[in-house]
Amino acid sequence: APMPFEVIKKAIEMFPGVMFINAFGQTETASTITTLGPEDHVITGTDEEKAKKLKRLQSSIGRPMDDVEVKIVDDDGKELPIGEVGEILARGPRVMSGYWKDAEKTAKALTPDGWLRTSDKGYMDDEGYIYLAGRGDDMIIRGGENISPEEVENVLYAYPKVDEAAVIAVSDPDWGQEPKAIVVLKKGETATPEEIMEFCRQKLSSFKRPRYVAFIDELPRTSTGKVLKRVLREQYGEPKNG
Repeated sequence: APMPFEVIKKAIEMFPGVMFINAFGQTETASTITTLGPEDHVITGTDEEKAKKLKRLQSSIGRPMDDVEVKIVDDDGKELPIGEVGEILARGPRVMSGYWKDAEKTAKALTPDGWLRTSDKGYMDDEGYIYLAGRGDDMIIRGGENISPEEVENVLYAYPKVDEAAVIAVSDPDWGQEPKAIVVLKKGETATPEEIMEFCRQKLSSFKRPRYVAFIDELPRTSTGKVLKRVLREQYGEPKNG
């Protein structure tokens, strides 16, 4: 999952002179396959260059490492042009040769020519930077429009009262799916669903803003800190507030 923009922005401000690296990968790739390097965390240059770096900090996972190939493909495995969202595939010596004694699972994860299907959605810009758009099963499809949970989560993290946030899809009879925000408020803060939705309305396209909000004490996470969206869908997957 990408580092929330407000978190890395605050870290850069609190630790001037520290060189940050944002790394992306998974167990099947022996950890890192792309990085957003120290130079990407230093916001200097022309106004255009600063704007470009700020955008990268918000959602980019950087560029592939020297020994890794990365491409973005559609559902049929066809490589997509710059800017189009598809599945991120990776190939190289860092990528596993297969799952131990599980040929069926290996065949699903690896293409015949060795590309790993990461199940992560994203796109690449014209300078080779890759941007996450969510896990394949986390993407929200509202009326045929794809909504990246990460984009909505970054907006939620910018609200002063919000400590943590996650966005999931809930069913809707008219639009298919709608975004629902699961929010952990900062200690001592109170808020209403309408307040959270209004803040998002000001920052997002109308179809992307959450239609429902649930407040909880803590986000469920794995031992490595990843938010368990599956658990959130099971517990808060109803199209209602709370």
